[in-house]
Amino acid sequence: MSHVSVENLHLAYAGRPVLERVNLSVSEGEFVSIVGASGCGKSSFLRLLLDQERPTRGTITVAGAPLKGEPDRSRGIVFQRYSVFPHMTVRGNLIAADSLGANRLGLLGPRARRAARARADEALDRIGLAHVADAYPAALSGGMQQRLAIAQALAARPRVLLLDEPFGALDPGTRTAMHGFLDEMRRATGMTVFMVSHDLAEAFKLGDRVVVFDKPRWDPHDPTAYGATITLDLDARTRAIPDTPPQETPHAAPLAPPPPRPRAAG
Repeated sequence: MSHVSVENLHLAYAGRPVLERVNLSVSEGEFVSIVGASGCGKSSFLRLLLDQERPTRGTITVAGAPLKGEPDRSRGIVFQRYSVFPHMTVRGNLIAADSLGANRLGLLGPRARRAARARADEALDRIGLAHVADAYPAALSGGMQQRLAIAQALAARPRVLLLDEPFGALDPGTRTAMHGFLDEMRRATGMTVFMVSHDLAEAFKLGDRVVVFDKPRWDPHDPTAYGATITLDLDARTRAIPDTPPQETPHAAPLAPPPPRPRAAG
């Protein structure tokens, strides 16, 4: 059963189409990697899923219900630029995220706070930030702040997690460790994940599916005349990148298999 459903989605800015005819059905717990050229509306699509923007036309439903017109705690996001609470310590950022949804004020009792602190310390140890648990974000490097932002989003345990190139500021070794941390948390919580990435290897490594945004219609005299849509939806569970992904357009007929080669006479 579809958990996130996108039907005939269109988005335009000042009359200029950004996205058009986007359709996607995602099951609960799936990891969908989103790739495509710059300017094809990938980040705009995440903002629509977050409910930070409203589509020009079409619908998005989560668990069968339409979006409410504003972001809520059921959806978390990590942007390309890290976003954490600067007035809280590193540990405090994770405890604050953990407390979301505890009650209307987001306050934890003594026992719940001790448990949240233990979970925060475990996460910080896992992502290599235990030694700066009592520091403030301003004292951290950019890569360390990005790790904290990812851990903070995961600590809130959203039902849908949106990631916009979250690993771009990380060195290769740290990126690999964060891949493992994200995969563990995703499987433990059953959250549905949408991740924009320009790294194809990363997209296929983490995703169950890889969807490609592109503009099947193109006017060389007016490049903004048409919006992008999903042109490919690939099964990534083999964790292998296709050597030559097939080229598709929304109205293209499937290609017939090539005729068999004649057997050489011998």
